[in-house]
Amino acid sequence: MNKTNIWVLMIGLLSACTAFQLNASMLGPVLVTIGKELSADEAAVGLTQTAFFTSGALFSLFLPRLSDLKGRRLVLGSMLLVMTLGNILSALAPNVEVLFLSRMIQGISGPVVSISCLMLRSEVTNPKLYTILMSVVTAVNGGIAGIDAIAGGFIAANYGFRAVFWTIAVVGAIATFLVFKCAAESKPNANLKMDWLGVFLIVCSLGLMLIALNQAGNLSVNFVKIIVLVLASLLMFFAFVSVEKRKKNPLVSVSHLKRRATYSVVLTTTLTMTGIFAVVNGLAMSIAQNQNVGFGLSADKAALYLLTPYALIGWFVGPFVGRLAASFGYITMLRLGLFGSVIGIGIIQFIGLENLWALIFGVIFIGVTYAGCVNIMLNGLGIVLSPKDNAGFLPGMNAGSFNLGAGLSFAILPAIVSSFGENLQAYKYGIMAGLIITILALLASYLIPKPKDY
Repeated sequence: MNKTNIWVLMIGLLSACTAFQLNASMLGPVLVTIGKELSADEAAVGLTQTAFFTSGALFSLFLPRLSDLKGRRLVLGSMLLVMTLGNILSALAPNVEVLFLSRMIQGISGPVVSISCLMLRSEVTNPKLYTILMSVVTAVNGGIAGIDAIAGGFIAANYGFRAVFWTIAVVGAIATFLVFKCAAESKPNANLKMDWLGVFLIVCSLGLMLIALNQAGNLSVNFVKIIVLVLASLLMFFAFVSVEKRKKNPLVSVSHLKRRATYSVVLTTTLTMTGIFAVVNGLAMSIAQNQNVGFGLSADKAALYLLTPYALIGWFVGPFVGRLAASFGYITMLRLGLFGSVIGIGIIQFIGLENLWALIFGVIFIGVTYAGCVNIMLNGLGIVLSPKDNAGFLPGMNAGSFNLGAGLSFAILPAIVSSFGENLQAYKYGIMAGLIITILALLASYLIPKPKDY
């Protein structure tokens, strides 16, 4: 592929990843405003974020595989179109329940980054060049160079949360056009049929498990309901495995599920997102804006001080991390990034809740270690460790893990804070939970096998 075609493709893929990322990072400084305008508490608003990422996790289970069969450009463009319609519904939402529904619709964009990386890898065969370009694409996943956070905070402070969703809808429409215009179509498994029964069973299994985890995350005392949901989820999963064993062209081969490369990457990604995501995009932003026990910043100032430098430094560092990964390997850079993320959360936990400059430094440090390193390496591992006969399998599972972890993060960490009365000690409990989970992610990374040529 010549250089001109590569950069044309990059325009399309970067626009797609930008449109997806705005649905997550642009709303970070807007959550408090949403709660005020819809008369909803922090936990309820946090659950709309959970709805988005949970939906993204479910769609990620099968859309990358569907793109292998029906065409990656077609599926990616269609996802962006539906996502745009979901944002329009969010802009018109009269209450938090409708917002919850619209965020679920937007979750169809969950596997945008993984499908974009698959499209890039099919066109760029040089491992080092692919690693660098992949780093540029996935760096968007940490935030749009800080512009999203600035814009989200400014728009919410001056025009309300609805204007934020209208803005994202416009970007989504542009991205949809650019994907169809700039990207070539590819169907690596065009002769195979989609395993829709497998899709139904695995989506039901994960969906039930997510509901159970959300119940537990909200510290519900209804343990019987949680147990029933978990058992139903396991039953659906066993039915899924039984069906997949008999299918000629299964959604997921059972042998692929048993691979160390599969469960280690999925586990590490889920734990990483659960531990880090709501610490930065939820709790740090909340304490920055809290008038009683925090620093009392406005939404736009909180975004300017925290999310903007976080995303900007991640955007800047990402390509350099890609170059280092091409020399030292994905695994080494992943572990360095996770270790640094543990340090960053520790700074917020032990110093940042009572010192604004320490809070800002801790968030920026996580921007280097997570947004600029861990996020990129985990996305890359999902691509390069996927089996050749089902290229969309592990990227889909990994994209689901990103969204699952982000959803769990917003279900668990803010709920811990809310349950203890949203005082300073409550924030410490919530961030400590994130710190412990991130340490577990670092330990899980030692299970990941080293990919060939990467």
